Formats: sequence, C-alpha cells, structure tokens
Amino acid sequence: MSELNNSEYEKIELEHQAAKLFMRWHEHETGNPIHHLWHNRPAKPDVSCCFQGERLDLEVAHLYGSEQEAMQILQRELSEQTHQELQQLEKTTEPDARLLTALNRILFNKSYKRYKTKRVWLVIRNTHPAWDKKEILTQQHCIKIPSTHPFEQIWLVADWDGKSGIVQLFPEAKDALNSTLNGA
Repeated sequence: MSELNNSEYEKIELEHQAAKLFMRWHEHETGNPIHHLWHNRPAKPDVSCCFQGERLDLEVAHLYGSEQEAMQILQRELSEQTHQELQQLEKTTEPDARLLTALNRILFNKSYKRYKTKRVWLVIRNTHPAWDKKEILTQQHCIKIPSTHPFEQIWLVADWDGKSGIVQLFPEAKDALNSTLNGA
C-alpha cells in the first residue's frame, strides 16, 4: 500500500469528519446505533460503518458553492484571479442559487456511480457558512434528485460543524421521524 500524500490524507480526514457528524446525528434522531467507521481502499464507496447489525457503505461528498469558495473555506492560499472570481461570483449569484446549483450538480454526478455493495447511502456535507438546515429546508423543493441513482438513502449534513442537524433528501420525508428531522 502506498503512502498517502497530503491532499489524499486531507480528503480522507474530511470524509471521516463528515461521516462521523452524520452518524452522530442519525443515531441521535433515530435511536438506532451506527458506529465503527472505517475507510475503504480503493475509495469507492468512501467509508463503511455498522448499522442494524450489517455493513453500511457511505459515499461522502462535500458541497461548496464554487471551487473558489472551497479553497477559501478550506483556508488555501488564493490567487489574485481567484479573489477576482469570488468577487464576481458574489456580485452576480446569490448564495441560494450557488447552493442549489452545486447540490444538484453533486446529485447528478453521483447518480451515475455504481458500487459493488448491498447498501450504500450518499452523505453530503454542506460547507458554506451562509447555508444551514433552515436555509436548505426552504430550498428543498428545488433540489433535483435524479430518477435513477444507486443510493438507498441520501442525506445532507446541513452545516460544516453539524450544529444544525441533518436533512434527508431521499427517500423524501414521509413519516413523523422525518418530519422531526426536517424541523416540522
């Protein structure tokens, strides 16, 4: 097994952080234990855990409004061009539009993935500080989940630190628990 470079290590750490935040909220909201996180190599799906006595695989994605915002949020050095692009993006695009565009892009791209596993959930971690669970819920009717995808469930960790909770995107909330998860 080869050594990981810094960006690969950082990616694994971010995936683990997102999975842990999701698992903590899911267990808190449902009362069903979900634990024992481990990383998969090769990296598809990203991580696995134990849920209801069985292996559950989690594909993890991070939601950024733009690549430039990602660099800023991750505290990377920004070039002058990136600064200009961020300024232009902020002038021409509202955060809600960037959220929906980026989220719908992730859902579309992930819908083409295929996994050799019994169960895989998609967990998306929102990174943008202007978006939280409340904002996501107000825009939920605009989220476009492709009609075909490999995921048993799709969840969104609503903010970087997981303070505002999780939102189930698929299957859509149909029962009292999901209404509670969605803040109703």
